[in-house]
Amino acid sequence: MAELSRQRRFVTPGPGETVEQLAARAMPDQPLESAVDRIKSWNLHVFAMRRPPGLMLGSDVIFVEPPVTHA
Repeated sequence: MAELSRQRRFVTPGPGETVEQLAARAMPDQPLESAVDRIKSWNLHVFAMRRPPGLMLGSDVIFVEPPVTHA
């Protein structure tokens, strides 16, 4: 039987949650500014392509770690 591969950690935004609030919740051990920058860089589908930029919906998958490499 095949094993499932490890997947990237992700969260979904709460109602009205800002990226700063999401970063504080999902990455509490990181400095806030660093956590926000990382989340933005891992989620260009939300923070670069969406209009208005950064609008998060409750159905969004927001990655909170870099892509996983499978060796």
